[in-house]
Amino acid sequence: MNTHIDYQRIIRLGWKEYNSRREIADVEDLSVNVSTNKVFKLTLVDGGCLMVKVSSFGKFENFKDDHTIINVLANNLEYPYESFLSSSLMKDDELFLYRYEDTVADVWMVFYRPVRIAERLPKRLSDSQVRIFGREMAKFHVMCDRMAPVLPHSSKNLQKDIMQLMRNLENPEHTEQFRGNVDLIREQCNVFLENIDKLGFNSFPKIPVFVDWNIGNFSVREDGTLFSRWDYDWFRMSSRIMDFYMCSRVVSNIGDKTDFSYTATQLNEERFLMFLEEYHAIFPLTENEVRFIKEAYRFFILHYVISNGIYFFSDSYAKKLKTEAVEQYFPALDSVFDADVILRRLGI
Repeated sequence: MNTHIDYQRIIRLGWKEYNSRREIADVEDLSVNVSTNKVFKLTLVDGGCLMVKVSSFGKFENFKDDHTIINVLANNLEYPYESFLSSSLMKDDELFLYRYEDTVADVWMVFYRPVRIAERLPKRLSDSQVRIFGREMAKFHVMCDRMAPVLPHSSKNLQKDIMQLMRNLENPEHTEQFRGNVDLIREQCNVFLENIDKLGFNSFPKIPVFVDWNIGNFSVREDGTLFSRWDYDWFRMSSRIMDFYMCSRVVSNIGDKTDFSYTATQLNEERFLMFLEEYHAIFPLTENEVRFIKEAYRFFILHYVISNGIYFFSDSYAKKLKTEAVEQYFPALDSVFDADVILRRLGI
């Protein structure tokens, strides 16, 4: 996002269009500045408090689709998840979104209610916490699976994202972004598309997945059960397996680190197997879903690191992760991940 954009003014314009009778007292920037999306706290003169997410990443239509789906999901989730997600503001009978365009900026925003935050998981989970987290993710996925039939349609899918990356590889405007690695990236895209076809990915149930399950994006109760979730930047309707890579990082032996890499080694760690045992006991996995874990990881690196890393990470970190992807992640993937280890452990 352009640092010269006057977000305060644009947010005030958006709020005036939503409800001109309620005046803004203060707009506070709460952005952690790890992505191009920005978050603000809106305090009203009458004491009301709201959050505002402002974005210019991707397409406005995808932003609208995602937040419409999330809002319907938030309002339909049942106990114990009825307050798990934030609900966005509606005007008339539609989600209220504001888009601002001029010669400098093209940004859009959604207003939403703050979520309550309970406890944060520790940087390194105990074995007991790993097992609780596995059960909790399974229970939440079961609820999302139940809600899937009532949710609006999403136009995004994994194949479209990978095909867009492949088109970008041929675009001279993106030469610098992929410098010297076009053939390797194209090969990985083709491997992904071939393997998901073999695994029958299109027949997998599609549910709401939030993908970025790092411990800074959700809170838990004292007993470790899920309490609230925020940061919906990587949301999509897809296979539940899309959540597993970040879950493997949450439960990994190394724990949460400020200086991080996106290696695949966590996917065959004992602690991730413990997580999967608990998950599988509640919401059983199929063989092809287990084998898809590898392709979900491949997609994660291709889409969130290679294709869009410049939007999700600082410049220096985006470069670091891309270099690691082509020099380490892809070359090591076949040797560090073995689906048969998981299948044997789960008795599939």
